[in-house]
Amino acid sequence: MSEKKASVWQGFKAFLMRGNVVDLAVAVVIGAAFTNIVNSVVKGIINPLIGAVGTKNLDSYSSCLKGPCTGTGDSATGVRILWGSVLGATLTFVITAAVVYFLMVLPMSKYLAKVEARRKAKEGTQEIVELTELEVLKEIRDALVAQRGSGHNER
Repeated sequence: MSEKKASVWQGFKAFLMRGNVVDLAVAVVIGAAFTNIVNSVVKGIINPLIGAVGTKNLDSYSSCLKGPCTGTGDSATGVRILWGSVLGATLTFVITAAVVYFLMVLPMSKYLAKVEARRKAKEGTQEIVELTELEVLKEIRDALVAQRGSGHNER
């Protein structure tokens, strides 16, 4: 029974130590911290810029679908469409996606492209060297065959 528990424990340990599980855990932690930064940017910069035109709080933008729309919170009447909160969430998403793309994805893809180009260049020079060595070996073989052929005729 303890052998089975050890096997299960070893399997669980192997699962946790796989690279993509650890990478995923790091991504979740970084993502949670990054969300706070993006929310601060939206609340501290984007909302005041929009507030220059209207109100500072995007959540206050709404439309009345079925009236009368009076009050706020639990005492609100009517049916409201809160399109301001949707706009705020959309802005947060777009800013997050842009920052992730321009600060993480784009530089990493450029780096990986450079690494791949170097690898291909290295493989190309290695193929040329191997091809040259093969040509030299063929020439040596042909010379040896020619020597054997001319030496064989002299006897």
